[in-house]
Amino acid sequence: MTKINNVELHEFKFEAKNLGNLTGAESVGAFGYMKGESAEIKKYAVVISTEDGNRGEYVTHWCASDSTFAQSCILAPKLLGRHAEEREGIYDDFKRELRQFDHMGHGPLDIALWDWTGKKLNCSISALLGGFKNKLPAYASTYHGDRNGGLDSKEAYADFAEYCYELGYKAFKIHGWNDGNAKEEAENVLHVAKSVGERMTLMLDPACELKTFADALYVGRACDEANFFWYEDPYRDSGVSAFSHKRLREMIKTPILQTEHIRGLEPKADFLIAGGTDFLRMDPEYDMGITGGMKIAHLAESFGIDVEIHACGPAHRHMMSAIRNTNFYEIALVGPDCPNAIPPVYSCGYSDMLNCIDKDGFVSVPQGIGLGVTYDWDYIRKNTVNKRVFSL
Repeated sequence: MTKINNVELHEFKFEAKNLGNLTGAESVGAFGYMKGESAEIKKYAVVISTEDGNRGEYVTHWCASDSTFAQSCILAPKLLGRHAEEREGIYDDFKRELRQFDHMGHGPLDIALWDWTGKKLNCSISALLGGFKNKLPAYASTYHGDRNGGLDSKEAYADFAEYCYELGYKAFKIHGWNDGNAKEEAENVLHVAKSVGERMTLMLDPACELKTFADALYVGRACDEANFFWYEDPYRDSGVSAFSHKRLREMIKTPILQTEHIRGLEPKADFLIAGGTDFLRMDPEYDMGITGGMKIAHLAESFGIDVEIHACGPAHRHMMSAIRNTNFYEIALVGPDCPNAIPPVYSCGYSDMLNCIDKDGFVSVPQGIGLGVTYDWDYIRKNTVNKRVFSL
């Protein structure tokens, strides 16, 4: 057993061209196309070191808010003196430690521990999990619509879906406009389906933008007509009402995908048992790491349903490689003439940009040890704005 003797958190900033904040919110989902603008985006890197000189690393893709970083700072010193191999015990203790919060700061630390384990044992996280897939089918997951010349009309969405199809994508997910105009959203669903629906699997994620249950039902019936694969987080309950989504499921045919905003194993189980969803949503950054995420995947498997992994990243790919009951890897977020807002920290060629797929629409699972990626620590250190170090 190997003691943890040092934990570092490096909060850093980078810029993404042709992106701007459409709503003023802090989340990645607030960004969208703004020609000529440059969005300043904040993420953080985790390093967990042990007495034998080994280290585990992870750089967040989506978890990056001030509150998330603060939660990681609460947990980091509690790793000191613990055995890095004891991921289950650490998971259990940290779940209790953050019981008054949303648990978002837990996941990045757990992922770094899995990276440490892979490096210690000289194998990939996929191998540790029993992974059996080397390539994963991907879908293009759009930015929210804008009014700035990007995804600013139903025609623009259809044109971008066509472009994604030509790149090799076989599946496409729409994030609509932040206005929550149900009529506009329904028209967009039907127009995109008319354009590419016979060639691509289509999904809709309003990201809780629709204002009422009636709006969600109206757009859901458009999804039925368009034969959408799933309908995700429709309206302003913020994705947490099992009762209302059960009612919605009873009134439309399109499968519902919920629980992105329900954190962790037990609440997702409650939501599922209450009949609130057809698919489970899971994210290793959101749901207490790879340790927590695999529990959720097995929960879904035990009920005979599928689990869909939210967002993208090397940890996500390793997990998906070991999960039977899942369908697509999410390349999020993408749009015309703007990048995915993930940190440019990979010196090994790893990418989750729109063009990262092969000609058949698949991404590869990293084959190196641990996460199988190499981080550009010169870049991270150069752009660090807040560094916290905890040592024995």
